[in-house]
Amino acid sequence: MTTAISPHANLWVERDGRVVLSLWRVQLLEAIEATGSINAAAERMQVQYHRAWDRLQEMEQGLGVPLIERHVGGQGGGGARLTEAGRQYVACFNVFARSVEGLISEQFNQAFPDELAAP
Repeated sequence: MTTAISPHANLWVERDGRVVLSLWRVQLLEAIEATGSINAAAERMQVQYHRAWDRLQEMEQGLGVPLIERHVGGQGGGGARLTEAGRQYVACFNVFARSVEGLISEQFNQAFPDELAAP
């Protein structure tokens, strides 16, 4: 069975040559917000905690603002949630990504005639 071809792009945002936001990194931030935990977010993303922690540190250092509020253990355990800046960066990146996806789709449809894009 043959399916139609479709375009894809990998987006990221850099500051001073360092990646500070990407689709994967924004998904990590969203998972932290949804689960309330960096560890649970890492599990959800199927990556090791250390990798999630490293990427979070890279984002915060590169952007120069805290993206996560961390809460150290206690009876109920620790937790994490997005700061206001974190929520704003997630929202802005998602708007940017949707816009770029729309442009890519539009350009693809102009560049590839129906008979080439469809099976």
